[in-house]
Parts: sequence; structure tokens; C-alpha cells
Amino acid sequence: MAGGLTHPRPSFAMRETDFNHRQSRGGVEHGVYLDRALELAMRHPLRRSSHDVDLDSARNRVLSHSLESLVDDPRFDNSAMDGFAVRASDCITPKVELSIVGTSQAGGDPPPGISAGEACRIMTGAPLPEGSDAIVMVEDTEVRGDRVTINGPARMGYIRKRAENLSIGQEALPTGALLSPACIALAGTMGHGVVRVIQKPRIAILSTGDELVQPGVRLEAGQIYESNSHALASLVEAMGCEAVRHESANDSLDELRDTLDTLAGCDAILTSGGVSMGDWDLVRRIMEEEGEISFWRVRLRPGGPPLFGTWRGTPLFGLPGNPVSSLVVFHVLVAPWIAKSLGYHEEMGPRLSRRVSVTLEEDILGAPGKLCMRRIRIRSEDGRLLATTHTHQGSGNMHSMVAHNGLTLLPPDTDGRRGDIIEAMWIL
Repeated sequence: MAGGLTHPRPSFAMRETDFNHRQSRGGVEHGVYLDRALELAMRHPLRRSSHDVDLDSARNRVLSHSLESLVDDPRFDNSAMDGFAVRASDCITPKVELSIVGTSQAGGDPPPGISAGEACRIMTGAPLPEGSDAIVMVEDTEVRGDRVTINGPARMGYIRKRAENLSIGQEALPTGALLSPACIALAGTMGHGVVRVIQKPRIAILSTGDELVQPGVRLEAGQIYESNSHALASLVEAMGCEAVRHESANDSLDELRDTLDTLAGCDAILTSGGVSMGDWDLVRRIMEEEGEISFWRVRLRPGGPPLFGTWRGTPLFGLPGNPVSSLVVFHVLVAPWIAKSLGYHEEMGPRLSRRVSVTLEEDILGAPGKLCMRRIRIRSEDGRLLATTHTHQGSGNMHSMVAHNGLTLLPPDTDGRRGDIIEAMWIL
């Protein structure tokens, strides 16, 4: 049936290697749902601090305190057009002729007031002369000496009224707002030359695996290019933090320990790879033996094996090594953790995606017991957002993250059918 989330899948028996979300060992929760994972991660939030920056350094920073206007905007009634300030009652008769008594110029001396039968030249943004209540555009006038003939309408709507945009003390930029160019302009309009912003947390990024080499290096047998750390660094920066990208670590517990000890000086650590159930999944192993784990495995597809805990007191997310899984987990778990930790504004703060409702143009298979995030291409047509797939959905297919611009949010045990309206993430 179209129009909603339908078509639940049959119940399924879990394999012995799967963990029920209620099970825990030694305080570690296994196989948690996404909301629970975020709840557990928020027990170890990023530390938040702030400092002052001038407007030239404020682009893409995040306000730590709301900003109130220090002035009325506009400060005074002024003209929205070049022309003549007049009394509307003088301009009812066509081709009326008025005496020019002076000029009002932006930043100039106060203009003279006008009386009946008079007009004052006025420039855009210049103060409205006392006694005037309308503006005639310059192209609707004809000047001869000190007289002006009015050939067009006198418009009261061409006057910008004092404080019609903002009044003194009005909050216009909330705490947690990302300072876009428009926000920076507004801060300046309100009289703020310096703004208090959130200090960027330093988030370390580490990929693990003997097979990884940096792009640009010649590949030997069995090697692959490491790309996760570059993608994660970009996402970290987009979320208003400073990325500290470390060269990948080999599959050695001693090397991994030393590297993590070094990175623990940052505010958080993101690792990529080494969190599944294999003998060489060393991030999971070292965290079990020497760190503190809050949860391991999340009921997501893709992205099931992440863990979260602390290493030497520093929050650590262990993300999957598969490129798509790594990015998806960042979008749905790490990014919300950063936003909540730092108090970002829900609408105006940094974010990587927004939730939308889309109509499926094809059947899309869900996942037993897991939130299913298929990659989809979202497009707008006839007032609706439509979604379809364009490449295969393998978690190692990074091209699929470029060929698509969204993720389905199919609840556990739920398939999507053509014509269904489902929730999705539109990646910005």
C-alpha cells in the first residue's frame, strides 16, 4: 500500500554470532539501536569552550552565545530609492510642480524639513526629511532649476521605517548558529565587530590495516589506497571541528597502543577499521583489554560493527573499515554526537544532511532487525521528492556515495515498495 512505511518482513532467528541489543558483558552493550548508541556516547561529550574572534575570522565558526542587536535597524526612517522626498498629499494631481528645498544624502548633514508644495532630493539610504511621507523615483521626475515636476506616483512604501528589521536588544542570531556570510553581515549590522564562538575541538583520525597506503604511492601486491581518513577529516571539518589526520597504523598492538596514546591528547579519536570480529580487528581487541567500551555493534545496515568508548579518558569512536559504512556511521552517529556535545542550533547549526520525505520510484529491500540506509538519488519533480538507486549497494563501493545524494531510513524489518513515502536523509 503506497503512502507510508509498510510491508514488514517476517521475523528472523538470530545467529549465535549476533548479539541481542539487551545483552551486555562487563558493562558493554552489544547490538544497540541507533538512539541508544547516541545516548551512550553522550555520556562522554566533547568538551566545549569558547573564545572571541573578529568578523574577518568568523566565517563558518559557530556562535557560543546569542547575539542581540546593539542598534535599531534601520536607525532612522530612510529612502529605498534615489529620487525626491515629498508629501503624498501634494502629488495627487498629475504633473504637479514642487520647489526643491535641499538634498538628503547618506552620511551627510541632516536634511531640511519640507512643507506643503516642497520637495527634497534624496539618495538611497539617506534620512527622510521631516514633514515628508513618500518618495518619488528620480526617473518619474523632471527638474528645471529649483523646481521639480512629478510625473509618477509618490510611494509611501519606498520608505524604510526605523527598526522595521531589528530593534535594540532583539536577539537575531541564536546560540549554536553557524556563521555564514549572511550571518556575519547581520552581526556587523547589529554592531558586533567581535563575536564569541565555540573553540574548535581537535578530533584525531586514524585508519588501521597493513594493506593501506596513501594515495599517490605505487601499490604493491595486496595493497590498497587509504581514503577513509581523508573523507572523515573533511566531515569533521564540516561539523565545525579541527581534524588531526594521522597516517594509518599497521596491524600491531604495540604500534596501535603508542599511536592511540599520542592521539589521546586530542578531544576525541576516530578510528577506521579493526572493529569487527576477526583475529586482526585490533581496535576492538585493544579497547576490550585496555580501554573502556560503552557499546559495540549498532543495528544499522550498512555500518553494523562500530564501537564507542574512551581511551585514556578520551572519547573514541571505532568506525568500520568499509568506506561506505565508515561515512554512513559518521553521518548518523558521530555528527549528531558532535552537534549535541557542542550545543549546535537544530536548524542554523552545522549539519551534513536534513530529513525529508521521499516517494520511492522502485522497490527497496530493508534489513532484518536493523535500520536500513540504502543509498538513493533524490530529485524534485512536480512538487515531490522522488528517490531511486543508481549503483549497487556494496559497503565497499565508494562510488555509490557520489552517485547518490541520500540515504533511506527504513525501520527494522521493513521493505520499501514503489510509490511508498518514506523518511530519508538528504545529504547536503
